[in-house]
Amino acid sequence: MPPRVFADVAAIEAAIGEDLGTTEWTEITQSTVDLFADVTGDHQWIHVDVEKAATSAFGGTIAHGYLTLAMLPAFAARLYAIETGSARLNYGLGKVRFPAPVPVGSKVRATPRIHEVRHVPAGSQVVVRWTVEADGVERPVCVAESITFVVP
Repeated sequence: MPPRVFADVAAIEAAIGEDLGTTEWTEITQSTVDLFADVTGDHQWIHVDVEKAATSAFGGTIAHGYLTLAMLPAFAARLYAIETGSARLNYGLGKVRFPAPVPVGSKVRATPRIHEVRHVPAGSQVVVRWTVEADGVERPVCVAESITFVVP
């Protein structure tokens, strides 16, 4: 299914409270985790040392929480597009939590929900609440609010 397109802020406001769908599963590979570690400089052993992590309570390496968070823009592009205003900017995040680890080799998917539209003097802030889950993991692996600033 093509992404849902929001052509104006009124359409976004009309969707407050709606789930915007759920993405397809995306596999989290050790290669992806290693690349993320290289980019961020976070080489903590639980993410990159396969042998040591195998003896941990997790039974193997786990993805960085921030890797899961960094996947939100790609997940968003699969499900919706805001095509109004002269620019759409990442304004920030709110209430980010990582309730459960993502085992390397598992698959993740995300469900966004429009939570709020805040009108501010310079434009509008669109708050989307995300729930990211991993296959075989009981609790969500990431819950977060992303805030997109829509410049008129």
